Amino acid sequence: MTRSSNSFFYRQETTPIIDVLNTLKNKTDAAFYVPGHKRGQGIGKPLRYLLGDTVFKADIPELPELGNLFAPDEAIATAQTLASEAFGANQTWFLVNGSTCGIIAAIVATCNPGDKIIVPRNAHQSVIMGLIISGAVPIFLNPEYDPTWDLVLSITPEALEDALQRNSGVKAVLLVYPTYHGVCGDIESIATITHRHNIPLLVDEAHGAHLKFHPTLPPSALSVGADLTVQSTHKVLGAMTQASMLHLQGDRIDPQKIAQALQLVESTSPSYLLLASLDGARQQIALEGEKLLTQTIDLAQLAVENIKKINNLSVLELTEKRPGFHHLDITRLTVNVTGLGITGLEVDDIFREKLEVTAELPMLSHLAFVISIGNTKKDIAKLINAFQSLNNSFYSSSHSLCFSYPHLLKPSPLKLSPRDAFFASKKPVKIEQSIGEISGELICPYPPGIPVLMPGEIITNEAIDYLKQIKKLGGVISGCTDTNLEKIGIVEDNSKKLF
Repeated sequence: MTRSSNSFFYRQETTPIIDVLNTLKNKTDAAFYVPGHKRGQGIGKPLRYLLGDTVFKADIPELPELGNLFAPDEAIATAQTLASEAFGANQTWFLVNGSTCGIIAAIVATCNPGDKIIVPRNAHQSVIMGLIISGAVPIFLNPEYDPTWDLVLSITPEALEDALQRNSGVKAVLLVYPTYHGVCGDIESIATITHRHNIPLLVDEAHGAHLKFHPTLPPSALSVGADLTVQSTHKVLGAMTQASMLHLQGDRIDPQKIAQALQLVESTSPSYLLLASLDGARQQIALEGEKLLTQTIDLAQLAVENIKKINNLSVLELTEKRPGFHHLDITRLTVNVTGLGITGLEVDDIFREKLEVTAELPMLSHLAFVISIGNTKKDIAKLINAFQSLNNSFYSSSHSLCFSYPHLLKPSPLKLSPRDAFFASKKPVKIEQSIGEISGELICPYPPGIPVLMPGEIITNEAIDYLKQIKKLGGVISGCTDTNLEKIGIVEDNSKKLF
């Protein structure tokens, strides 16, 4: 090990936020500052029974020893610097409002009202929120689609180059990498094309915080040239739910604009428990990442090998690179269940109620499972056994199902910017009467939170049919005012135009 490596590991061993909280939680001073429970003294019995005493003693506000998240010094500044070193960034911001606030801030920092930004149509709803807040106008690119798997893949370099040639004045490109199912596009070429046009590449890397720390995983976004990436540290590493990071490198984006944008969308009362969890997750993955991820990959391979042997099931794999699909994160397991004659939503119910297994994302054709550093061989055995039991009970060769994502095959045209449609006057109409009108609502099945309709889009038959299908089969639809999906809010004045 080189001297520089020794220095890196020595620094990464430290946990500045955790260390200060450990000191502060044991202080005996009379607390006349928030939060109101005063280190747990005012907590009710049910909550105390659920969480214990220690967590409340460490639930402390921005005392001088900790520093302020929006003017970082002391522990927070040191912890963020350590994170930037570990993840390969020039600068890192800790996020306590999830990756959602990081995505919004990235768009606000790079786009003024009316500016164009290239966005894949399978972007998370946080991207649409960023468009509404910033006033940016999206140039949507349709990602590649795999009808056999009913899976949306990535945009291609060719599609991006064509969009940049046809649209002048684009201020940024946003990419989803990896997708919810671990699919990674040709990010290397996309970064090269984006930078050739001298604009920044923003990456929604919510599901890829672990990629940098093992050589057999797909490359991390920063390692291949992304200017900015937002990672949900809580999704696959050891941080608490809602704890994420924003990483920045290069000089295409002003870091001060990022800091200012985050003040718009992040709490002024950040939880230091969440910040401490980011501190601890960074230390753990920096010091033990390759070892922990090797164990995780081994578990994932064990699951793949055994589930593939079960009749009527198939597992998503990458045998060769193809458009929109250049890498696959093996720790994201996707199992197609259409051969069983039941939907993924039904499988999820059976797993939870009878077989003690819970998926991350059940959809119509398949289910996705997150295998992370927290999983064990016992978990994998339960998963394999659950699929074996399912196959024995439900297979019907004459009742194979097939679904598709028609609204992504035929994307809805954008008539107004998301911001204009969001603030426009709206009226509810029966869902059958909404066809051809401009959507005033952000409607999507959740998870994964990819909108079927967004403010400003023309409502199509395909989108309505898909929403009805999801609803009928037991899926959850979010964003619509009428939760029964009988009515949809449309823009009253549809005379305005996008450009």
